[in-house]
Amino acid sequence: MLKLHDNPPMKPQNWPRLADVPGRWYVAHTKARREKALVWVLLAEGVAHFLPMTERLTSNRGRRFRSWLPLFSGYVFFAGDRQARQRALATRHVAGVLDVVDRDRFLAELSQIEKALDAGAKLDPYPSIGHGSLCRVRCGPFAGLEGMVVRKNVTRLLLQVEMLGQAAALEIDGSLLEPAA
Repeated sequence: MLKLHDNPPMKPQNWPRLADVPGRWYVAHTKARREKALVWVLLAEGVAHFLPMTERLTSNRGRRFRSWLPLFSGYVFFAGDRQARQRALATRHVAGVLDVVDRDRFLAELSQIEKALDAGAKLDPYPSIGHGSLCRVRCGPFAGLEGMVVRKNVTRLLLQVEMLGQAAALEIDGSLLEPAA
């Protein structure tokens, strides 16, 4: 298990926002548990990437452990040219690479997750996009985020990445939400 300070950054420090990264975007489908190893290679190659991670607290035999796990297990998002794509495929960490067809929509979805993480949100993986009301956060640090709302015991806003068919769930106070137009 990696120490907390040995984890790769979620995105390169020289790119403040994902929407500002030039080039084509790709989704690397990694081999099992190879997301962080791929990001280290991409960093060394100077390839812009995004690996959203969430902190997990676990305990084993009375000891507590903190770790950072990928929000979308098995996927790393990166941008670049065809050479960057080939370099990613040349590593032994990648099973396949998907081309992003609708760049604007894809970046809009990733930017919501980026904004939530930058604001300190604890996001949880949500395996499939459920049915619910489309809502927007009207105020607070998550203002402007849009997603489907699912209410069980708590209110959750699902920030979806449609290309993966997955979402990230953000617990939120329902009074901060309004219907999206």
